[in-house]
Amino acid sequence: MLNDETITAIADELVEAGRTRTPVQRLTARYPDMTVEDSYRVQNLWRQRSEQDGRRLAGRKIGLTSKAMQAATGITEPDYGIIFEDMVLENGCTVKWDQYTHPRVEVELAFVLNKDVTGPNATLFDVLGATEYVVPALEILDSRIEMEGRTIVDTISDNAAMGAMVVGGNAVRPQDVDLRWISAILYKNQTVEETGVAAGVLNHPAAGVYWLANKIAAHGDGLKAGEIILAGSFTRPLWVYEGDTVFADYGKLGTVTCRFE
Repeated sequence: MLNDETITAIADELVEAGRTRTPVQRLTARYPDMTVEDSYRVQNLWRQRSEQDGRRLAGRKIGLTSKAMQAATGITEPDYGIIFEDMVLENGCTVKWDQYTHPRVEVELAFVLNKDVTGPNATLFDVLGATEYVVPALEILDSRIEMEGRTIVDTISDNAAMGAMVVGGNAVRPQDVDLRWISAILYKNQTVEETGVAAGVLNHPAAGVYWLANKIAAHGDGLKAGEIILAGSFTRPLWVYEGDTVFADYGKLGTVTCRFE
């Protein structure tokens, strides 16, 4: 386990990397004994630094929940990060490509809660009962740590690679649709790049939400009414570049799109 001074130094380094858009050297290359617990300590301190700068919590993201994402990253367990209000973007938005480092896009579902969900024994049914609606979303991944050779420790420290999310399409109550069978087609510049079904996320997209509630219960935390929970991608991450338009078709749940310039 790393000492408090090292955790503080890493968190401050990541704050500066986010400001300058210059990724830092991989943490596990410099601190080979760094643990998952250490990485969440870094993330929590980074969150505190961000809130001190006036950013407001909007919800949480869950990552690495599908076989597609685990295969793409070589990481085999989920992680989570923080969503701030300034990370939530409107459907059809134009995004500054150079605002992010190595941006990629994923297809996800977002759960908006109207009741708290707390662990350590939260279940799928607790999540469904606490969800006001589910809505399509795109996640924009960002990297404040170099990409090559990253492990889950690097990813967690980097706020689970959260950059922003675009929310759109049609909101639906969880009891009105079989969430496992929600599917999406992801286009880049009018070409189909990825397709996926929401069951790819831990067999049910709500499964990641109760996993998260149980995970953070150990730290005296829980999911709160009003929060947005981004449940995890059911496609591989799609690299995007300046000038690209990304469009996700969720069928009856509508579409989500953004453009990078």
